[in-house]
Amino acid sequence: MAPATTLHHQSEYAKRIRPLLPAEAFLPSSDKAVILAINLSILLAGWTIAIHLDQWPRQYLWLFMPIALIMGNSVTTIFFAYHELMHSKDAVDRNLMVVLKILGSSLPLMPPTLWKVLHNKEHHNKTNSEDDPDRNYCVTQKITWARQVQRLFVPSSDTSTPSMVIGIAIVWLFYTIRNLSSILLFNRPNVQFVPASFSVRPQERWRIGGEVLLILTLHLSVLNYLKFDPLAVLLAYILPLLIGHAGAMFYIFTNHLLNPMTSINDPLVNSLSLRMPWWIDLLHLNFSYHVEHHIYPGMNSNYYPLVRAQLLDLYPEQYHVLGPIQAWRLLISTPRNYLDANTLIDWSGKTPVPCPLKSA
Repeated sequence: MAPATTLHHQSEYAKRIRPLLPAEAFLPSSDKAVILAINLSILLAGWTIAIHLDQWPRQYLWLFMPIALIMGNSVTTIFFAYHELMHSKDAVDRNLMVVLKILGSSLPLMPPTLWKVLHNKEHHNKTNSEDDPDRNYCVTQKITWARQVQRLFVPSSDTSTPSMVIGIAIVWLFYTIRNLSSILLFNRPNVQFVPASFSVRPQERWRIGGEVLLILTLHLSVLNYLKFDPLAVLLAYILPLLIGHAGAMFYIFTNHLLNPMTSINDPLVNSLSLRMPWWIDLLHLNFSYHVEHHIYPGMNSNYYPLVRAQLLDLYPEQYHVLGPIQAWRLLISTPRNYLDANTLIDWSGKTPVPCPLKSA
C-alpha cells in the first residue's frame, strides 16, 4: 500500500471544505426522483413507438435510430439518478421512493439491497483498498472467469480495440453477474472470482433474491409489451440498454482504475474526476465529478462544481481531473492488474507500469 503518511482520510477533506459550501447542498432534494421518472417515461414512449415498427417500411427503420440513442441516454441518466437516490435521504413519499428505486434498479440490473452493501458500504468505505470489491485485480489473484472477462473487455494495453468496443456495452452485465453470484450462490468472505469478497446478512440475501426476481419480471414485462417482436426487441430494448450501459461504463472505467491502491480512503489519491462539457454534465447529473462524490457521497450533485472549485484552490497538486480523451488514452495504454499498490502490470507479467495517477 502507499505509505499511510502521505494519505489523508476522506473525512478530513469533507470537514475542511464543508464550511465553504451552502447548506442547501446537503438538503434532501426531489429533483433526481423527478429526473428518473421523466427518463422512465422516455423509455416507455420509445417502447410504445417500437410496438408499431413491424408496420414501418424497411427502408425507413433507420429513422428509429435517433430514438434508440435518446432511449440509451435515458438508460445512462436513470443509472446515475438511481445511484444518487441510493446515496440520498428520501425527499418524497417513502412508498413512492421504493417504487422508483426498484424501477431505477432494473436498468443497471442491480438490486437496491445489493447496491447498498456493495457500493455504499463496501466500495465507499474501502475505496481502492485491498478490500474494495470494485478495484483492479492483483496479479497474484487466481485467474477465474471474472478475471478473464476483465482481460477481454476492460480497456487496457492488453485489450484489443474490438473487444473494448464490445466490452464497454456488456461488461456491466458481467459485473452484476459477478457480484450477484458471489452473494446468492456463496455469500462468504473467500470467494475467489471477485477482486475482494464480501458477504451480507441472511435477511439481506433473501431480499436481494426477491429483488432479482422482481427486476427480471419487469424486463419480461417490457418484452411482452414489445410483443416479443425480434425487431422491436433489438432496436428498442437491446440497443438502448447497450448504449446506456456503454455511456455509464465510460465514466466508471475512469473512476479508479488508473489510481493506486490506498490503505487509507483518500479520494484525492484513489479517485479521478473527468472534465466534461457542461451540457454532458447537465444530461448525466454531474457524474464526472467523482472525486467530489467520494468526499460527499450524499450531497446533491448539482453542487459538485462548488466542491471542485475548492479542491482546485486548496489541493491543486493532489486533485486528479482529466479530460475524457486523455483519461481514455491512459486506460488503453496501461495494464489493469496491480503488481503492488503503486504499480500496474500486464497479463504476461513482464511490463510493470507505475500507476499514471500515483500521488507524488
